[in-house]
Amino acid sequence: MANSKAAIFLCVALLMFSLLMVHVAESRVLPKSKSVRALAERETSLICDQTYGAEAGDSCFTVSKAFNLTSDFFSAINPNLDCKKIFIGQWLCIDGFTV
Repeated sequence: MANSKAAIFLCVALLMFSLLMVHVAESRVLPKSKSVRALAERETSLICDQTYGAEAGDSCFTVSKAFNLTSDFFSAINPNLDCKKIFIGQWLCIDGFTV
């Protein structure tokens, strides 16, 4: 009786393990949702070649104009910058590129 319970337990455990492996394998093969795929395609790395420490009164507009940058380029090299919350001493990228 104990042998048969152990055999049943091992069969159930083997079945569960097999189902888990199939699930893991198929989750890697099946395409992700459109929103996740779109985010993955947009991921880029930023290389900042030169920075500037913000001073009192600086804004995205004044910094971009002071360094002859377009607003689109300035935004591209400072992707996480909140232009309404620039603080004194904040490092701003003023030259760089994305890869």
